[in-house]
Amino acid sequence: MSQSIEIPKIDTLAQELATIQQTGSKRIAILGSRHVPITHQHLIEMMSYALVLGGNRIITSGATGTNSAAIKGAMRADPNMLTVILPQSLDRQPAESRSQLEQVMHLVENPGNDSLSLAEASALCNQEIVSRCQQLICFAFHDSHTLLRSCQEAEEQRRVVTLFYFD
Repeated sequence: MSQSIEIPKIDTLAQELATIQQTGSKRIAILGSRHVPITHQHLIEMMSYALVLGGNRIITSGATGTNSAAIKGAMRADPNMLTVILPQSLDRQPAESRSQLEQVMHLVENPGNDSLSLAEASALCNQEIVSRCQQLICFAFHDSHTLLRSCQEAEEQRRVVTLFYFD
């Protein structure tokens, strides 16, 4: 019984090469789990900080954990290079996130999703984030279904996807 090896399509490889070689500013989405150890949060914050200092724009959501760390790093480097897209209105965000989010210059709320469950609103929010980026960096667990689906959607849209697993 022979196993087939999946060979990436030429256009996908060409897109990845073009993104890697691009020297100008990129729109990089950072998404990930809310449940992140503090040491990992510091690494994500430093990465976001460095990406912004390198001239990149960061797009993320407003949750605690990964997204909060990405926001913190980008805000420290250059608040103007950060866009945060919320799954619902600011009022629906956890109190521990709200004070940080109120400092974000480019904040997009989605009050039309307030009647949806957080999981449904998050899936729609991630779709919007992926549609606005050129590259997605995601931090997830193997059972993070919403995040893994977002990575799959990003690949289908020919975005460069870097996926880190916590487990």
